[in-house]
Amino acid sequence: MATAAHDERRPGLIFEGQWLHALGLVVLLAGCWWAAQWPAVRQGELWGLRAIDWYWIAILTAVLHQVYVWLCWRIELHGRGLTALLGAGAFPAFAFGFAVIGITRVVAMFVLGFANRDSLALDPWTLKIAAVVALVPALYLFYSVKRYFTFRRAFGADHFDPSMRSMPFVRGGIFRFTSNGMYVFGFLLLWVPALWWASAGALVAALFNHLYIWVHYYATERPDIARIYGRP
Repeated sequence: MATAAHDERRPGLIFEGQWLHALGLVVLLAGCWWAAQWPAVRQGELWGLRAIDWYWIAILTAVLHQVYVWLCWRIELHGRGLTALLGAGAFPAFAFGFAVIGITRVVAMFVLGFANRDSLALDPWTLKIAAVVALVPALYLFYSVKRYFTFRRAFGADHFDPSMRSMPFVRGGIFRFTSNGMYVFGFLLLWVPALWWASAGALVAALFNHLYIWVHYYATERPDIARIYGRP
């Protein structure tokens, strides 16, 4: 079992698994570029920006969010770099950035869905029902995080606070069904605007987001869990 003290002396581990992150991102962005050529994805505008502009904003915000998390988590876990710079304010500063970019990521998806609305040639009521179905487990996930997991832990406080590394994995709420409820159910929220507004562009962006978060899991979070807790 790797210890935190051992990891902190190995800054090279910042890049552990990032070949997979880079490869996955290149493949997914290539798919997004291909889908961006579809007329349905390019249809519409909002606030002076074309739907295709909102499409790329939504995608690039997701990339910014996950690269930010990777760098901050790894710099702290394998060198205490943020703590050395900011002291006790390291985690609050990281959490603020995480929240701002994360909320922007969600808002961008809703704006894209509205800008590109009615671009899917499917029954709108069927899509609205699907949106509600997707929303229910996503909301239950956020309730479960608040009650059983805490948002502090969800933000990755165990990378900053060694005292959290002895805590057991959570098995309450939605985590009874999967230990990875955040990625399985939480990201269903990003499908809601695509389905509710019948947006082809938002549907592609939601698929990108959901696949890309699993790239993050296998390239960054899973190796970190193994090092912090000694097991995946």
